[in-house]
Amino acid sequence: MRRQRPSFFSNGSTAVQAMLELDAEAIYRQLARRAREHYADKPLNLVGVHTGGVWLAERLKRELNVEAPVGILDVSFYRDDFDQSGLKSAVRPSQIAFDVAGSHILLVDDVLNTGRTVRAAINEIFDYGRPAKVDLAVLIDRGGRELPVAASIVGSTIELPASVSVVLTRDDDDRLHLTIEERGVD
Repeated sequence: MRRQRPSFFSNGSTAVQAMLELDAEAIYRQLARRAREHYADKPLNLVGVHTGGVWLAERLKRELNVEAPVGILDVSFYRDDFDQSGLKSAVRPSQIAFDVAGSHILLVDDVLNTGRTVRAAINEIFDYGRPAKVDLAVLIDRGGRELPVAASIVGSTIELPASVSVVLTRDDDDRLHLTIEERGVD
């Protein structure tokens, strides 16, 4: 089956989205199915990147019957663009309540773009210990890599221009939603 790629057209200074439907729940089901196939009967610990990656990791924990609590990373202090973007007002402490040393970790994030968040997350994980293996699972791989980073498990791959962001939100019923938004101009 051939995948359809979303297309974007330039309309003056505004990118116009054409026929792109992002069903976050359907994409999550794909991600969870692939994770079950890949990690069936294997020991695993989950670490989510704040915020969307944590939501996804919590759901995967239930579906994969992972016993250890989900590790939570806020990579703000580990980003290599910290001096450019500054400290976000909602920085939260990271928490990993299992022994990282020698463990198999599935790092979970919502959107993979440049790879810089993943690099920061791996650096922070190593501050907790040296894992045996770290794999990456993402809901959306949108391309645009600046670092040699690839996910082992991907819910969906879409190509988007750099002028837009993919944003994951969660409602009160724990349902996931994806939107595409134009990036603000500073």
